Amino acid sequence: MASERSKRMINTAACLIIGDEVLGGKTVDTNSAWFAKYCFSLGITLQRIEVIADDESEIIEAARRMSQRYDFVITSGGIGPTHDDITYQSIARAFDLPLQAHAGALEKMKRLSKPHPGQVNFSWEEDSAARRAKMRMIELPYDKALPDEDQVLFPAEDLWVPINVVNGNIHILPGIPRLFEKMLTGLKPSLLPRLTDPEGKGVHRVLFSTPMPESEVAGYLTELAGRVKERGVNVGSYPRWGKSRNTVTLVGRDKEFMEGLVPEVESNVKGKRIQVEGEDDSEGSDKDS
Repeated sequence: MASERSKRMINTAACLIIGDEVLGGKTVDTNSAWFAKYCFSLGITLQRIEVIADDESEIIEAARRMSQRYDFVITSGGIGPTHDDITYQSIARAFDLPLQAHAGALEKMKRLSKPHPGQVNFSWEEDSAARRAKMRMIELPYDKALPDEDQVLFPAEDLWVPINVVNGNIHILPGIPRLFEKMLTGLKPSLLPRLTDPEGKGVHRVLFSTPMPESEVAGYLTELAGRVKERGVNVGSYPRWGKSRNTVTLVGRDKEFMEGLVPEVESNVKGKRIQVEGEDDSEGSDKDS
């Protein structure tokens, strides 16, 4: 099943953010928002985002459930060198896999990682607490029945950190935003053959600016949503607190049909089509959101 799952077409996605620091307010999660835009650009429907603690039982439950339900799953966080970085070991247990030091990742880490100023005497040849901590970062859940290239991916030549793929569709990534973004950007070419709409060329978003409060347009938008659902078009309404205008959106793949709706929507929301949210803002605030 894992082998089949790694080759199937990708329609749906889920994002699992792992880290006590996010739940405790110490770190702000930006990876899920970036991933949402990434999925939209590729025509992948992101259906779920979760933030959970560095807790083995929670990681196991979420990994199993998401792998079963979604085509493309990414995790962010918990793969560092310290005791609370337990993502690899937890996902390994979720799918009854051993942790295995990956030779290719180790070689790249030795070659590309820079010595910390506080570790002037560090040696890869001598056993030490520092060496054992570093080794934790390349001890990956590994299925010996699957090809190595399907499980350990290096999407950026100048990074030693791999994307570890488990159970065919769980992609384990670091939580550091610049690494997270660079690695997913590098992964993109390998995803394109598995998309029904490569590069998201058939996904369109039409924005409308309206001076009307949501309560005034709710009836029309509800009727419109029911009418266009069968054409694969989603209707959204977004209040903008403290601004003079709210936003209505149409999202779908049938560009011609959506363009045909523009005059109707503009008329019914007493607004106009815009390219960027807020481009026609003026002073004022909405009393009814």
